[in-house]
This record gives sequence, C-alpha cells and structure tokens, in this order.
Amino acid sequence: MPVFITVGRVLFSVLFIFSGASKLFDIGGTAEGITSKVVIPAVLTSLTTQLEALTGMPTAQMLAIAVGALELICGVLIALNLGARFFSLVLAAFVVAATFYYHDFWNQSGPEAKNNMIHALKNLSLIGALFIIAGIGRRPRATAAAGSEA
Repeated sequence: MPVFITVGRVLFSVLFIFSGASKLFDIGGTAEGITSKVVIPAVLTSLTTQLEALTGMPTAQMLAIAVGALELICGVLIALNLGARFFSLVLAAFVVAATFYYHDFWNQSGPEAKNNMIHALKNLSLIGALFIIAGIGRRPRATAAAGSEA
C-alpha cells in the first residue's frame, strides 16, 4: 500500500509542478490574468505601493512570481514527501483562493457559468486530495510499528 500512496502523491504533484513552472515561464501572461481577476483591497494599497517601489515591479508581477513559485515548490516538496502535510494545506488554501477569484460561476450565466462550475468542482476534488495527503502525512511503516510492540 505505501507504494501506491507514494506513486499517487508524485503523480498528483505533477499538476502543481507543471502549473507553477508554466506560470513562471510566462510571468507577463500570469500577471495579466491576475490583473483582470484580482482586486487588491484599499487597505493594502500603501503596502503594495511600498513593495512596488522596493522591487521595481508591479503588484501583479510580484503575485505572478509568488503564485508560480508557491505551486512549483509545494508540488516538488509534496512529491518528495518533505513537509507534505503542511504544504498540502498551503496548496489547499491556494486552490480555495484561486477558485474564488478565477472560477466564480455564481457571478456568471450560460455556458461560461457551467464551464467555471466544472472547474470549481475539479478544484474541490483537488482540495479533497490535498486533505487526504495532509491526513496521511509521513507515517511509520506498519512492519516497523508491529516490530516495536514485540
């Protein structure tokens, strides 16, 4: 059984590794998508202005880099089972936010609403799988646990 869990975890992580790398290779396109969907709250504008002055990049570009790096790093670490519980919960929170901002079927109608509902349901499944990974975590093997009881 542990082999199936390991292979499943690695195969599952490929989605986030590929998605994160794709975002990093197309930072301009990712930033454009963020600009069209994400509105920075007014409370954070002074902070974002300072960050823009410090980095010389617009907020959307910084978010694009952060999102791509988050997906890539979390995906790799989950695949390697290094902090898999923690990083699967981080990705679950990310998928919730991405679903809210990018697949808001409740604000749409017609075919666009149906398409985004399908994406939201797919993301719900991803969140479920991430919770399973968080629940399994790194456990000792059954044979090691049985051997210690004797």
